[in-house]
Amino acid sequence: MSRKAHPADVRWTDLPQTYRAEVLPQWLDEMGHMNVMWYTHLFSQGVHGFFALFGFTPEYMAANTTGTFALELHVRYLSEVRLGEKIGLYSRALDRSAKRLHYIQFLVNEDRGVLSATGELVSAHVDLAIRRQSPLPESITTRYDQLLAEHRALDWAAPICHVMRA
Repeated sequence: MSRKAHPADVRWTDLPQTYRAEVLPQWLDEMGHMNVMWYTHLFSQGVHGFFALFGFTPEYMAANTTGTFALELHVRYLSEVRLGEKIGLYSRALDRSAKRLHYIQFLVNEDRGVLSATGELVSAHVDLAIRRQSPLPESITTRYDQLLAEHRALDWAAPICHVMRA
């Protein structure tokens, strides 16, 4: 795509939904909308659903003494979310290296049908025995690469910050 990607161009329905929730009273700030700390929480919940798509599950982590560390997160707040509104997270693979995954999540206000925020992330595969980054196994990379190919074939560009990479 020759022009810069814009959040308005996002077609989240092309992507897997990786989490759903309803905004709870304790998530609100003094302005009556969802406090910024809960966006991080929701993006974290969406990561679990996203990782499950390619086998990076709690079972895999426990069996292999591995985990994941978040290395970077870039959030764009686009439209407020209020009490009782239903939100969905949709995830898109962007890239990977031998040890890291680069992806973006779209927090959608399902009640209003609008994109409320994006969270672009880089996560590292970690050997928890030594607490260092370690190569992703072929069982994970094969499935991630399939998802990555599907997402790269979409006819709209992800609205990324252009600073982060796997």
